Amino acid sequence: MLSHARPETHLIHRIGWLRAAVMGANDGIVSTASLIVGVAAANSDRGQILVAGLAGLAAGAMSMAAGEYVSVSSQSDTEQADMAREKAELATDPTGELDELTAIYVHRGLDLALARQVAVQLTEHDALGSHLRDELGMSEVTTAAPVQAAMVSAATFAVGAALPLGTAALAPDGAIAVWVTGATMLALAALGAVGAQAGGAGIKRGTLRVLVWGAMAMAATAVVGHLFGVAAG
Repeated sequence: MLSHARPETHLIHRIGWLRAAVMGANDGIVSTASLIVGVAAANSDRGQILVAGLAGLAAGAMSMAAGEYVSVSSQSDTEQADMAREKAELATDPTGELDELTAIYVHRGLDLALARQVAVQLTEHDALGSHLRDELGMSEVTTAAPVQAAMVSAATFAVGAALPLGTAALAPDGAIAVWVTGATMLALAALGAVGAQAGGAGIKRGTLRVLVWGAMAMAATAVVGHLFGVAAG
């Protein structure tokens, strides 16, 4: 046993739910705010704007949940297929699989004798786990979790969408688009900073990228709403 081993805190274990959470919240804020700004730019009244926002929240949350579940389930299906293939190969050609594992460790820098010894010991301990980890790059940390991804993305989308929707409900008449745009930019800045902090990345870079894309989305829908509003008038 190692007497000086110390616990270390890494961020990679957050990758599954963090990606879904950040994407869900970002989409909730941006898509709902863009929808509200576009409808407001078409000279719609507050009731129409709020109905559109509520519809966007409900549809977006369900869409996010379904999309995440389907896409992550596809990843899970691929992982299960690879696991089944590795099990079959270990059962039918254990020597070949041992040679394959040895070659992997040699490629990583071990000499042949030590690589063989490591491969033998790891195979005796957990043959399938060793191949999944070292041959395919699969681990418990990165394994797909469809239900978790779907629930997290739907919940964070709804929370994100609630902010521009609430702002639209409270903003003065005639200034809904301006208020929603301002609140959205502040929310996106906060989301970018929190997401970057949780993922261990630079806060400035994380904040800037969500602000740029959010501003572009709202500008595009504002232009469309204005053009259609003018045409309708």
